[in-house]
Amino acid sequence: MARKKANYPLIESLEIVSVAAEGKALGRYNDVVVFVPMAVPGDVVDVQVRSKRRRFMEGYIVRFVKKSPMRVDPVCEHYGVCGGCKWQHLPYEEQLRFKQEQVTDQLARIGKVDLPAVSPIIGSEKTFFYRNKLEFTFSSKRWLTDEEVASGTEFADNEALGFHIPNMFDKVLDIRKCWLQADPSNPIRMAVREFCIAGGYSFYKPREHAGLMRNLIVRTSSTGEVMVIVIFGGDDRERIGALMEHLALRFPEITSLMYVVNTKFNDTIGDLDIQCYKGRDHIFEEMEGLRFKIGPKSFYQTNSAQAYELYRVAREFAELGGGEVVYDLYTGTGTIANFVARRCRKVVGVEYVPEAIEDAKVNSALNGIDNTVFYAGDMKDVLNDRFIAENGRPDVVILDPPRAGIHEDVARTVLRAAPQRIVYVSCNPATQARDIAIFDADYRVTRIQPVDMFPHTHHVENVVQLVRR
Repeated sequence: MARKKANYPLIESLEIVSVAAEGKALGRYNDVVVFVPMAVPGDVVDVQVRSKRRRFMEGYIVRFVKKSPMRVDPVCEHYGVCGGCKWQHLPYEEQLRFKQEQVTDQLARIGKVDLPAVSPIIGSEKTFFYRNKLEFTFSSKRWLTDEEVASGTEFADNEALGFHIPNMFDKVLDIRKCWLQADPSNPIRMAVREFCIAGGYSFYKPREHAGLMRNLIVRTSSTGEVMVIVIFGGDDRERIGALMEHLALRFPEITSLMYVVNTKFNDTIGDLDIQCYKGRDHIFEEMEGLRFKIGPKSFYQTNSAQAYELYRVAREFAELGGGEVVYDLYTGTGTIANFVARRCRKVVGVEYVPEAIEDAKVNSALNGIDNTVFYAGDMKDVLNDRFIAENGRPDVVILDPPRAGIHEDVARTVLRAAPQRIVYVSCNPATQARDIAIFDADYRVTRIQPVDMFPHTHHVENVVQLVRR
């Protein structure tokens, strides 16, 4: 027997009063919280509820009764459909205010430790075209907008090269102009799309695991260099060669033109051989006179200008005098390690991904830095008392973990190492707050600095300084 469809209510004239987690706004209906995406405090809206729990409901806007004076018009034609840049309807200064409140609330509510005042958030000078890396997906059947579906028209142009619709692995929205990455990103993407359609190249069908054109990655750098990686779903040498030559001739400014054949059932290319068709197999980033080699598999913060602000804060919070041993845990490609190396005696970097550690070593050599050492392995397994005995007790520990935060074993080892200062860099203030509570008996929070890396999203980075009691 088919499950009976829930009969969820239509809430009329709901006043939006605040912004909540994950960037959603909220109102209250009969003392129940209602989460509503793409709303702004001050909006009055009719909301169709689509899910209901005991303490909250979620819904979507079906009509604006009154629009908030805070609301601004989004600049992107794809706003509200592609799933990115969800806060374009909010003035940037309001975005920063809500992010500041998010950091303050989560540290206090989850961490439950004594906190100093949170410093004013460092905003991004660029609020559009700030990303240095984007990945696009090919699809043989593009996602139709609500307006296109309602028109009843049969569309002939069904190929897409763009972004996945949120939570739908097989649905891709065709992107005409993306405001996240500066040119030549948009012209390159459109040139690839047009060439492939004109040449009869098959676009990927994920459910059937078929199609030649699979993904496209564009990386740019503050030095003006450009890397393009085309991911093919099959080894059709003639078609691969034709497209790559077309890109090489059309865009001579491409520094690194590469391709890879991926016949796996997932889109990851970290375990695949990437071929350099023309130019170098890397590009360079620069930061405060340091050069960082970026390969096709390298991690680098996607907002180059704000990455500098973030690392500058981390170095300032480390309070280095020149004689310290610094542990940079979750070092990635060693960006922070190399950034602080000239102001301390020694930096020890640890990272799970072996390829990232190789990049870290290359970046040290590239910049003539000889006081760094790097180790690859699972943090909770590598970082132990024996490791600390062999590498020296740290005076400062810098933590820059993934969103999940640090493992309890890592926290216990750091506590036994007893550094004078801990600098915790986080892309998730909620898990950061949880971890800070673990250190509270031995460390007090002395400085807090949020940094906005991703304008028009709810995401925020935060740096905390902890000093031994």
